[in-house]
Amino acid sequence: MGNCLNSSSAKVDATLSSRTSGISKVGSKISSSSGLSSITISTFSGGSNIDSVYTPRSEGEILSSPNLKPFSFMELKNATRNFRVDSLLGEGGFGYVFKGWIDEFTHIASKPGSGTVIAVKKLKPEGFQGHKEWLTEVTYLGQLHHPNLVKLIGYCSEGDNRLLVYEFMPKGSLENHLFRSTPTPFFLNTYQFIFILPPLIVFFRFTGGPQPLPWATRLKVAIGAARGLAFLHDAKDQVIYRDFKASNILLDAEFNAKLSDFGLAKAGPTGDRTHVSTQVMGTHGYAAPEYIATGRLTAKSDVYSFGVVLLELLTGRRAVDKSKIGVEQDLVEWTKPYLLDKRKLFRIMDTRLEGQYPQKSVHIAATLASQCLNMEPKARPRMSEIVANLEELQSAKSVSREHRILSSPVLKSPAGHRKRRLTPSGSPLPTPRGSVLGRSSLPPADMGKREDK
Repeated sequence: MGNCLNSSSAKVDATLSSRTSGISKVGSKISSSSGLSSITISTFSGGSNIDSVYTPRSEGEILSSPNLKPFSFMELKNATRNFRVDSLLGEGGFGYVFKGWIDEFTHIASKPGSGTVIAVKKLKPEGFQGHKEWLTEVTYLGQLHHPNLVKLIGYCSEGDNRLLVYEFMPKGSLENHLFRSTPTPFFLNTYQFIFILPPLIVFFRFTGGPQPLPWATRLKVAIGAARGLAFLHDAKDQVIYRDFKASNILLDAEFNAKLSDFGLAKAGPTGDRTHVSTQVMGTHGYAAPEYIATGRLTAKSDVYSFGVVLLELLTGRRAVDKSKIGVEQDLVEWTKPYLLDKRKLFRIMDTRLEGQYPQKSVHIAATLASQCLNMEPKARPRMSEIVANLEELQSAKSVSREHRILSSPVLKSPAGHRKRRLTPSGSPLPTPRGSVLGRSSLPPADMGKREDK
């Protein structure tokens, strides 16, 4: 679900304090691949299109979508082998996520290792999210289809049980690859043999965690996630994602990014309205400051969040990291003096990249991140513009690589052929002090690779 949890803080209810930037104080309750041309949109029976997602409908109408399969609780219990511990993929605000198997055609539970692999989210009664977020997820993912949105296969609504069935994402979340280096739960059992089989323990410790993502893969992930947001923003009836963060970006076997957790998604403004006034919900460190302070939600709020994730891809650091000292706890604030300076940018780059990245490429990406974090929302670029710029970087990198292979003495750097040059526009916006967007200490729930403990 679009949960209000990350690994840094707990869910809280509080009144937001006023900001020194002059934005008025507001009381808010805080809860805690293909290009755009290949977008496909499913239709309802009766010929309606994407507009139907936003037409007020009853719960029964939402759950009767022909695009989703209604599962019984027993079917999912069998598919996950009775929700066994060794099938557990992760845990978050919604509840637990289990790995399961179903027949590709009949969707009946099948033996482990056969059929289609699925990820099953099971709501826990004491969870931070409930039926409303569950239904929101069904509403949006039941109708919206795009290569960069995770596929919702079906659901279960039986008694008090609320479950969601997704495609399995074998590489887990972007958060896992950027920030986690400890072994997965599967290897934890080996620690009981630490005094018996020390060589094995050393081996598992070395191989258990995900390897650092190279720059080319990080750029690919950024492009995929940007395409997903652009699809939502450019729909005739706009969708604002509202919880864009590394843990909600899932990766398939080829590191294609897909957005998950639509529990906080919101229909964008209509008519002559410029924003949607709503309860402030999101994740501390990712939510746009003007949204936190006023409750006014726009697509540019998502753009700010994308800028934060782009910083995480560049630096390998979390948006908020309490293990750091002083200003380094706040990623946006810490990177501000370096983003637009080519000579200083290397100081914030992820050291695990070991300098293996094209300097021009990361500089343009850093400049783009700075634009996304602009203090003035209207000055932030549209997601479609961000996609175009990132794709141009990827294309330029490919052309440059071909040039090196051919060893042509006359071909110049592809940077000179860019149709559009990014220029700095304002400084990055620091995370407002005193905001209380809460998150749980539980690890996020991935629909793929097991969570690290």
